[in-house]
Amino acid sequence: MIVGSVNADYEPIIILGIYGANAKVHEQTATVDKGFNGWLFLPPDFIAALKLLWKRRGRAILGDGSECVFDVYEAIVVWDEQLLTIPIDEAESDPLVGMSLMEGYRLTVEVIEGGLVKIEKL
Repeated sequence: MIVGSVNADYEPIIILGIYGANAKVHEQTATVDKGFNGWLFLPPDFIAALKLLWKRRGRAILGDGSECVFDVYEAIVVWDEQLLTIPIDEAESDPLVGMSLMEGYRLTVEVIEGGLVKIEKL
C-alpha cells in the first residue's frame, strides 16, 4: 500500500522513489492526477539530474484541446515496494502520477487538508 496526504490546495500527494543513472534512489513528491492517463510526469531539471535514458517523443491532447509534443524517458520507480521500469513523460509542471501507474489499484482520498491518501492493490 502507498500512503500520502492531501495538501492545502486539496491535491493528493505521495512520495515516490525514482532510480537515477547512478543506481541511487531519489525521493520525489508527486500529485496524483486522475485526469492524466499516462504513467508519470517529471520536470526537465529532475530528469537531467537523474540522467534518465531518453526513449522517444510523445504526443498528448491537453484538457483545453491543444496538442503537445514531449520527450519520453525511462526510469525505475519504487511502487508499492516493487521496482517497476516505466515511461517518464517530460513536462514543465510539478511531478504527476497518472492512471497507468495506478492500474490495478484502488485510490482513496480524504478530501480535507492533511487527509489520508491511500493507494491499495486490488
